[in-house]
Amino acid sequence: MLIVLPAFAQQGEPAPQETNSRGPAYATLADMLENEQSRQRLIEELRSLASAQPDEAGPAGEPSPTGTAEEAPDQQSARDLSLARRLADTTSAIAGELSGQLKSLTAALGGLFTPGGASLVSGIDIADITRTAMNMALVIVATFALFFLLRGLAHPVFNRVSSWTRHGGDRSTLIRTTAAVAMAAIVDVVVVALSYTGGNLIATFAIGKSGELSTQASLFLNAFLVIELVKAAIRVLFASRHEGLRLLPIDAQEAAHWNRWLAILTGFVGYGMLVAVPLINANVSPALGRGTGLIIMLLAFFYATAFVLRNRLKLRGALENKAANASMGASQFMLRLIARVWHWLAIAYFLVVLLISILRPEDALPSVMLATLQTLAIVGVGLLLSGMLTQIIGKRITLSGDWRRKLPKLESRLNAYIPTFLKVIRTLILIAVVMLVLNAWSVFDLAAWYATEAGYSTISKLIDVIVILVVAAALWIVLASLIEHRLNAETGRGEPTARAKTLLSLFRNALAIALITMTGMIVLAEIGINIGPLIAGAGVLGLAIGFGAQKLVQDIITGVFIQVENAMNTGDVVTVGGITGTAERLSIRSVGIRDLSGTYHIVPFSSVDTVSNYMREFGNHVGEYGIAYRESIDDAIVQLEQAFEELKASEEHGHKLLEPLSVAGVIALADSSVNIRVIIKTTPGDQWAVGRAYNRLVKKYFDAAGIEIPFPHTTLYFGQDKNGSAPPANLRIMQQDFSVDGTPAGQPTQDSLPSSSEQPSRPASSMPPKEHTQPDRDNDENT
Repeated sequence: MLIVLPAFAQQGEPAPQETNSRGPAYATLADMLENEQSRQRLIEELRSLASAQPDEAGPAGEPSPTGTAEEAPDQQSARDLSLARRLADTTSAIAGELSGQLKSLTAALGGLFTPGGASLVSGIDIADITRTAMNMALVIVATFALFFLLRGLAHPVFNRVSSWTRHGGDRSTLIRTTAAVAMAAIVDVVVVALSYTGGNLIATFAIGKSGELSTQASLFLNAFLVIELVKAAIRVLFASRHEGLRLLPIDAQEAAHWNRWLAILTGFVGYGMLVAVPLINANVSPALGRGTGLIIMLLAFFYATAFVLRNRLKLRGALENKAANASMGASQFMLRLIARVWHWLAIAYFLVVLLISILRPEDALPSVMLATLQTLAIVGVGLLLSGMLTQIIGKRITLSGDWRRKLPKLESRLNAYIPTFLKVIRTLILIAVVMLVLNAWSVFDLAAWYATEAGYSTISKLIDVIVILVVAAALWIVLASLIEHRLNAETGRGEPTARAKTLLSLFRNALAIALITMTGMIVLAEIGINIGPLIAGAGVLGLAIGFGAQKLVQDIITGVFIQVENAMNTGDVVTVGGITGTAERLSIRSVGIRDLSGTYHIVPFSSVDTVSNYMREFGNHVGEYGIAYRESIDDAIVQLEQAFEELKASEEHGHKLLEPLSVAGVIALADSSVNIRVIIKTTPGDQWAVGRAYNRLVKKYFDAAGIEIPFPHTTLYFGQDKNGSAPPANLRIMQQDFSVDGTPAGQPTQDSLPSSSEQPSRPASSMPPKEHTQPDRDNDENT
């Protein structure tokens, strides 16, 4: 014993071969301690071992150079091992552990029935085992009887909740189903808890010794609580008897099939590892218990693998049909991917559970069950949230008719921004689910990562970026909706002016550019990118653009001030840059004008010095009317006023007149006329139509009153001699016509011809030639 004791001190645990010798070794050690001489020798040996440790470690507890030289290469090599080497070491460790457990199991089984009466079976009290087994069976039967009784009492509650879910509307199906499943899960957990409590009371006061809970009953009851809670979680997904409480979209037959398989697997592994193995460890042999646990896990692995492979194609087809009916591309891709690899994932999960049970048999099942429950809870909550978001994303936001009338683009904006935001949230939920699942399986320590500066900074920056984007989007929606509210003619303020349309549209575009720029800069600064060079580069670029496009800058600046000063609006008749016409298009850089002939002109604001607008507040028709010198000016003014009265009484133009007729009076004594000016004040843009109508009436009234309106004409003067007599006119008849008495109009009559005494003598050269004939029509027109 003294020789073996240092070896036990250096080993973490005894080898499997030494397990059966623990009982005799302990007895020998007790005998040695009772003997005075043996006890003294043991004390001396322990002191000698204690005094030898500082010498090996060196002074001040430092390791010896030899130890350092031996350990440093091992530690360095452990850090520098390749992935293949580490996998090989892990595989070798798994194989060695599996081989050791099988050898221990064989040795334990062989030790059960050792010849010569030295077996473990020979020391077992059959009566005690029988009594314990009967008590255990009574606890099991009583607990399960109470459980099924409570489940039967809760069955109407499940039916009512399921009926309430199935009779809900389409819009609230997911919400009602979630609430109903939560209520059913609470009822199921309460039933399990009551059954566990009742089983403890029965095992403590009704079976065995009163007031004492046996170890065997405690093992079973704890296993019952854990296993039934796992089954309750499975029933949340596969509620075979209640369609309204089933989260997965499968029929009742498939739900019962999967629920039954998972329940059998959970019960077999749970009761085997939590009840059978501890009882064997305590009452028979730890090696036999570990071997039994290994056999249970191997059987569970082969059973689960066979079941998964048998249902591989069935579940794959169901997932592919679900993907074909999905409306979103991301959902289709994920469903198709899961359909192809789900069986590999399931087999990998069962293989990991098997390997953990081999490497860590003591705490394998509790850790695996805890990780599995956490995974199911995390994935379930993630799927629930993702499903709710998907359902919200797929529904179009519909505003009331009044809101659509006031804000026509608000609905389209909400349907564009909110689904995008929800898709981002759904992606973040997926990332969070993956990280939490890895944390549940101890692959990734989420709490430790978050405690680091990098983890805290990442989460903080992510939240800040989301808040910034949400605030920017909300600000844009609000301000753009307010601008559209002002631009909408149906909001109660009437049709907005052209100036308001131009300025508000300009402000909306400037607001969009400003929000995008500021949000981008803030987000870049938040994620740690230095935006100083970006701002400096933008300033240099703006300066270069300003120098290279001076005309463009001048156009924009002049256009802004023209719009601010309300110099002109779309539809106004203006004179800009020497061009008069109607402004059809007005931008920040130029104005498009259509003149009277229909020609369209684009005038940049940099070439505009003066804007003449004929459409501001009112217009004036300024008319100047000339009369002959012999006419009465007062009579002419009376006729002008009568013409205005008739114009004012007309339905077409009467409402366009703003003031009575204003007669300015005689403004000029011209060469052949006396000019009188009148002014008619009209609504803006109507002065030309009113002027045309008034000119017509003036002509009508002047003609009726016999007032002559002079027009340009030529007076022929033949001159006079000193005696005051006029020379004879040399007349030629250009066109022959017949008079009333039948003589040609071009032939002079006797009465019209002067007498021979009156005819002055003239040279023969002044007489028309005899060959002269009447000119034709063309010559007559030319003459």
